[in-house]
Amino acid sequence: MLDGLRVIDFSFYLPGPYATLRLADLGAEVIKVEPPDGDPARSMGGKKDGTGLVFLANNRSKKSITLNLKDPDDQETARSLIKSADVVIESFRPGVSKKLGIDYDLVKSVHPSIIYCSISGYGQSGEMSSLGSHDLNYMALSGALAQVKSSSGEPVDPTNTFADLIGGIAANEAILSALLKKERTGEGSYIDLAITDVMASFMTNHLLFEQEKGKQDGISLLGGEVVSYKIYKTKDDRFVSLAALEKKFWINFCEAVGRKELIGEHLASAEEQNAAFQQMKDLFAGRSLKEWTEFGLKTDCCLTPVLETEELADSVYFKNRGRFRTNWDIKQVLTQPEPSLERAWPPPELGEHSEEIKEKLSNASRVT
Repeated sequence: MLDGLRVIDFSFYLPGPYATLRLADLGAEVIKVEPPDGDPARSMGGKKDGTGLVFLANNRSKKSITLNLKDPDDQETARSLIKSADVVIESFRPGVSKKLGIDYDLVKSVHPSIIYCSISGYGQSGEMSSLGSHDLNYMALSGALAQVKSSSGEPVDPTNTFADLIGGIAANEAILSALLKKERTGEGSYIDLAITDVMASFMTNHLLFEQEKGKQDGISLLGGEVVSYKIYKTKDDRFVSLAALEKKFWINFCEAVGRKELIGEHLASAEEQNAAFQQMKDLFAGRSLKEWTEFGLKTDCCLTPVLETEELADSVYFKNRGRFRTNWDIKQVLTQPEPSLERAWPPPELGEHSEEIKEKLSNASRVT
């Protein structure tokens, strides 16, 4: 869908690269501009054959050019790249892009229709804008982390970087909207994408429930407070999610397990002293995860297994959808349907396409 779109990516680590991964999967040409030492994600955390797993997971189908943006000549090369592009994404701290000679005001003066997206934790202005930050900070500050607590009421450390990834998706939403505006008006756009703002936008229900009901945790029915919308432990110490919120799904469940007497307990409280809740716990503890998974496939009652990472690719759902693949000896989940990999290539080596890109720029300048 994005064939012919050129994106220049000055971002590192995760939010920006995840955004451009999704654009690349949609067919855009993504040119990743890296410093001589490379995107720090190449060397952080776990590695495969010497390259960081986070980098490998988020940079397929991109081209890599190395530029030292503190060098005036390389700055000029970067600006030449931008002149040929539709979209620029950067994730420097506020003010850094100006020092490097690629800030929006300068770029706009030579390329008025450019779509320029700055991704940061706290935005380009404000008291906190210059502070260092990471996913856990955005989750905490936005109120999202307070919604993921242990049974003792303590916030839980997430094992997925939800804010970074959702921030990348939100950046794409803004970019694609700006592309539509450009199509209609010919005008470019500047996007100040603050990840904390994005995460706070997820609190719409919670804010109104707090205002009207004095509740800090949103919709009660969706927080594990009733027996029909709850996570249960199975016989083999695994877990399933039951989300039979509508009465018809609850009836289907009760009838299929032979417990019609529970139909009237649809919205019963999931408290230890409640006999209906104890019956539900005992019921789920009587079968294995496999048995409940098969039950959920046969019974229309909103029952699904809580899968671990290693189980995703072999699950019935994802086997049908074809989103999990192993290419270039790298396990991957596609952001788009399978055809997006027909023209894909592995995550690039550092500077792999530098000469190719510079030669094209040189040829283009001679033509003009």
